[in-house]
Amino acid sequence: MDARKITWIIDEFIRTSPENSLKNEARELAWEEALIGFSSGADPIFQSYKEHVGPFHFTPEEIFNQTFVDSPATMDELTVISWVLPQRAITKADNRAQSFYPSERWVRARFAGEDFNIELRKHVVAELGKENIQALAPILSPLWKVEISPKFGMASRWSERHAAHASGLGTFGLSDGLITPKGKAHRVGTVIARLQIPPTPRPYSDHREYCLFFSSGSCMACADRCPVGAITAEGHNKKLCLAHAAGTCAAYVKEKFGFDGYGCGLCQTDVPCESCIP
Repeated sequence: MDARKITWIIDEFIRTSPENSLKNEARELAWEEALIGFSSGADPIFQSYKEHVGPFHFTPEEIFNQTFVDSPATMDELTVISWVLPQRAITKADNRAQSFYPSERWVRARFAGEDFNIELRKHVVAELGKENIQALAPILSPLWKVEISPKFGMASRWSERHAAHASGLGTFGLSDGLITPKGKAHRVGTVIARLQIPPTPRPYSDHREYCLFFSSGSCMACADRCPVGAITAEGHNKKLCLAHAAGTCAAYVKEKFGFDGYGCGLCQTDVPCESCIP
């Protein structure tokens, strides 16, 4: 199976799956397109994440071989398939208009939209399996869990944003968001498979290259958008962010929209990197 076929599998599922829905009254689409990239399991960047994120962060080879214990792979036999699901224009416009709480579409994209992303991960694994290609979605693995990074606090054993960065899809910003050619308002997915696909070139040399604050010091729009001061020139305070998004906003979502959910995303909208590389 080649990159073209995998791209078709992802695009076709987005186009045809009834699960691609915000599950609102209008049954609006959650997602319209995907950015897709590939990286090699042998790419040294994955080993570097053990230094930068934490020693607990899996390399593709580690989580693959702990999953398929009876048929281990070498790192160069593996490919990481990454995709980014950019938020739809109407979802971004809704959230752009907010100043403290998230919009309803934004929260639905966070939950119903991520439910679809889970199904997309499963679908890619299943389609590869039909070709007798072993594959797994790390985020759905029982081996995945949240850890504490010595440098960054809350982290995880497999970061899909870091995998997307390795796969040529974007660089990080001041708020920790991944800035892609379609901006940083999105969700991300990954699958690791035992097949060899040429890696997508990384058109950047620094992991923060697309962020105006780090490249020129000319922007802190995401900090200005944060309603609780969780973003400063020193970076992203995850505890403050989580308390607002999963605490304050969860109560608001229940009362205002009548369903369980949370989110914020104000730092991803009404900023120069909302929909493009600024």
